[in-house]
Amino acid sequence: MTMKAYVYNKCDTCRKAKKWLTEQNVSFEEIPIVDAPPTKEELRTIWKTSGLDLRKFFNVSGVQYKELGLKDKLQAMTEDEMLELLSSNGKLIKRPLLASDQTVTLGFKPEELEKAWGGK
Repeated sequence: MTMKAYVYNKCDTCRKAKKWLTEQNVSFEEIPIVDAPPTKEELRTIWKTSGLDLRKFFNVSGVQYKELGLKDKLQAMTEDEMLELLSSNGKLIKRPLLASDQTVTLGFKPEELEKAWGGK
């Protein structure tokens, strides 16, 4: 399966990740995270594959995260509620979100991408 790269073109971090992936000859399907966020079930699969705490999927530095007061609300939310919220608004998802059947990475840290996605 090709890796899916959920990105936002106005995001510097996403642009850096796409450049890194391209330079490393890592093939990916680019998906605009704001216009076409992953569905609730896709997110559930991605999250389970990642092994990460679901709260790590939230873009905590985003305007909407802050406007919605999610810092205080996430602790009381169920997994289902968090998945529903994430799937309803791509700007709430930490990006870039890179996912395949076996691997998931969030954000852009070259050393993590190298470990997860290899390259050249």
